[in-house]
Order: sequence, then structure tokens, then C-alpha cells
Amino acid sequence: MATESYEEAIAGLKKLLSDKGELEEVAAAKLKQLTAELRGVENGSAFDSVQRIKTGFTHFKKDKYEKNPALFGALAKTQSPKFLVFACSDSRVCPSHILNFQPGEAFIVRNIANMVPPFDPKKYSGAGAAIEYAVVHLKVSIELYSYTYEIQLSNQKFSSHQ
Repeated sequence: MATESYEEAIAGLKKLLSDKGELEEVAAAKLKQLTAELRGVENGSAFDSVQRIKTGFTHFKKDKYEKNPALFGALAKTQSPKFLVFACSDSRVCPSHILNFQPGEAFIVRNIANMVPPFDPKKYSGAGAAIEYAVVHLKVSIELYSYTYEIQLSNQKFSSHQ
């Protein structure tokens, strides 16, 4: 049974790569990274978190930053996001990935349970400061609340079931 699932996954991956050729380089790099990590686990060597951070940064620099100099040059000068997103700090959920935001598109506040506490000048200053900065200085007009698998925009609710 596991062999069938494995073979189906490989067939699906081959079809995806043939349909979307631009993914081939990205998929090859990811497979190389995963294979190296698995070899390290098999050989009993520990996960190298510093190397993982360096690899991630190098990937970003090569595949994002260097391919979009105009975008990152403009972002270095200013930001004008359209969205203010409150999201959970849950590592499994990344609003930028889920909503396909590009750099500069969303001002994101992440905390436990994507809380927006009541205003109090003496407590909860992080969320309040983020809201004030986003609305007053960045002129963000759209507030979005992100749940683990659901997104709420104003009074509309979108979920993975729709």
C-alpha cells in the first residue's frame, strides 16, 4: 500500500513538473535540500539550525531578491501595504503563503491566537502600536483576521471548505 502511494505521488509530481516547467528548478533544489537533511538524520548527525538559516537566506537572495531588484529597491525606501493582517504565531500557518502576498503587500501582526486586545495605554502595547502605525502612518485600509484554516475579511468568512 505504501508503495502505491509513493508511486502515485511520483507520477503526480512528474505530471506537475511537465505541466509547469518553471517549477522544475525549484523542485530540484528542494529535493536536494531534503535529501541532504535525510542523509544527515540517517548518519546520526544533528540538524544544523545555523546552516538551515544560511541556506534559507541564500535561497531568498538568489531566487527572490536578485530576480526582483526594482521591487526590493522600492521597498527599501518605503512601504504602502494594502492589508493589515492579524495572524496566529502558529508555525504551520503563514499568511503570506496562504494568501500569496508579495513583499510589501501586507503589514502582519502575529501573536498567540491572533488576538487584538482592547485598547489600554498601559497594557498590550504591541498590538496597539502595530494598529496605530498601520492605520495612521501606512494608511492601511483593509483589515484581515487569519485563523488556522480560515480567513475573515470584514464580515465575510472564507475557509478551506469553500
